[in-house]
Amino acid sequence: MRLDQILLWTHLLAVAVWTGGLITLAALVPAMRKAGADRPLLQATARQFGRISWTAMTVAVITGVWQVLDLGIPWRMLEVKLALVASVVALAGIHQVTAKRTSAAVRGAIQGVILVISIAIFGVAVATFT
Repeated sequence: MRLDQILLWTHLLAVAVWTGGLITLAALVPAMRKAGADRPLLQATARQFGRISWTAMTVAVITGVWQVLDLGIPWRMLEVKLALVASVVALAGIHQVTAKRTSAAVRGAIQGVILVISIAIFGVAVATFT
């Protein structure tokens, strides 16, 4: 396997972990609440997801930057993708810091926006290479 293939594979895996985790949480948390899960269990679930997701996002950003330097992606598409990535990282960071003092409805809305932006990043990535 060539380095560019390894970088792409690692990048895609990291992005899949981030976005797939968001999709899983979007289905899992309401089901856990409906089943009577208490707040400490939900918080523990969120903390564990945070460890995995922030690691995945860090890997995705590093491998993404590396690929940009190697592949020469069109600058306009890169700007859009970078703006989306920056916004999703900032929003996820804000969400993580404020989650303890916001309502479940507000947390859910923020998580929904994070998920939509994450999926939009996929759309921009696909448009870049087609």
